[in-house]
Amino acid sequence: MPSSQVLARETCLLYFDDEQAAAQRLAAATGLPAQPVARHRFPDGELKLTLPVDGSGSLPANAVLLRSLHQPNEKLVELLLAAEAARGLGVRHLTLVAPYLAYMRQDIAFQPGEAVSQRIVGRFLAGLFDRLITVDPHLHRVPGLQDAVPAARADVVSAAPLLADWIARQRPGAMLVGPDGESAQWVAQAAARHGFDHAVCTKLRHGDRSVSIALPPVSVQGRCVVLLDDMASTGHTLAQAAHLLMAAGAASVDVAVTHALIDDASLHALHQAGVGQFWSTDCVDHPSNVVSMAPVLAQALGCAAQMQVCQQG
Repeated sequence: MPSSQVLARETCLLYFDDEQAAAQRLAAATGLPAQPVARHRFPDGELKLTLPVDGSGSLPANAVLLRSLHQPNEKLVELLLAAEAARGLGVRHLTLVAPYLAYMRQDIAFQPGEAVSQRIVGRFLAGLFDRLITVDPHLHRVPGLQDAVPAARADVVSAAPLLADWIARQRPGAMLVGPDGESAQWVAQAAARHGFDHAVCTKLRHGDRSVSIALPPVSVQGRCVVLLDDMASTGHTLAQAAHLLMAAGAASVDVAVTHALIDDASLHALHQAGVGQFWSTDCVDHPSNVVSMAPVLAQALGCAAQMQVCQQG
């Protein structure tokens, strides 16, 4: 029997109802049966989850749980309940696919007494799941995802190549600019795929909502510029960069990000600063989504899941 058929028979894809569309895209890309986890909320806010067991009251030996972790606090409780319940229902190998991985920003204590959320949440997830797959996690001072989430295996896939493909179709010959040094890795990866010119701004952060930007020493006169980053949240850094780029003579400035965490007011401010189009992947559900990560996630998941089936066989 082909490994893909073994994978589909031995593995289920679990999801919550607010991510049904994303689950269907991933199910179509993997061939896995997508099954919803039912939620009931009690008057005091507590959650009751019901997992989709088969006729014998159990789940397959392998399960994949899809949960993107924007607005994460309640979702972390869902993961705790779902993972522990799945183990009790026969799941021996449990993978979390979290296209957006929360709580990765705080990797050190900047002030005495601060909780290092990356370390705490990372260990929490590693205790629940055997494997984690995520997209462009916001890591700074750790070598890799395995250091932040010490699960048996932690895999990172990047949206930069697919965003580069989109940019190449929409803005042929564009210049890619990163809004700060942290974006350099994604800008370089995207630029290499299509031979884009690229550069990175420098940023000095004065607080959560106060940053200053300096443009790189390159000419943008008459160029179509695309600001590329892993995420947009408040959008302040991107707005400053866009304003400076337009003042420096850029013909247009657009934005492409992996994770669109931005609200309507902040997005409006970006457009007021000179941004034309705002594009994102579907890692976080947002009206700006133009790139689906399902094929890339399926490739990573398929390799991992098939390997696990072979190990169990």
